[in-house]
Amino acid sequence: MIEVKSIVDASGARMQKTVDFLIEELATIRAGKASVNVLNGVTVEYYGSPMSIGQVASITVPDAKTVLIQPWERTMIAPIERAILNSNIGLTPSNNGEHIRLTIPALTEERRLQLVKQIKVFAENARVSLRNTRRDSVEAIKKAVKDGLPEDVAKDGEEEMQKLTDKFSKKVDDLIAAKEKEIMTV
Repeated sequence: MIEVKSIVDASGARMQKTVDFLIEELATIRAGKASVNVLNGVTVEYYGSPMSIGQVASITVPDAKTVLIQPWERTMIAPIERAILNSNIGLTPSNNGEHIRLTIPALTEERRLQLVKQIKVFAENARVSLRNTRRDSVEAIKKAVKDGLPEDVAKDGEEEMQKLTDKFSKKVDDLIAAKEKEIMTV
């Protein structure tokens, strides 16, 4: 019985990591509003080492349409600009010699629909990961039956895994619905 509980607990932790990863992915999608998360994954060369922009500059959001990047060293302005341009985030930086300003353009209807398609791909990837976790756990439970675990305990474990999968699938659906609403709101 303890073995089934440990399998279910480990699967719950894996499923939570999947949901956490989905939350991080959704944070990088800009929905027409400025966010420091738009720069997640953008790296800049700093004395020969790749670093995130947040490690070499202060990033703030002074208003709903602007991201302000204030490098700690003035010499970093040009490398940060290059990194942003090369990152394909769809924003053009402008600098005044002290800081870099990113202006977030309003989203067109076509771009909104592209973003919705993109988040649905993220959601499907998360669902596949949840199903894979469930499959692995059910296989582990079936293996435990061969090693002497009673079948009724195994059935209960499989039902518990399905309930866990349904719970996390609902979380994914809720996250996607909220993000889709945010994107489609003009």
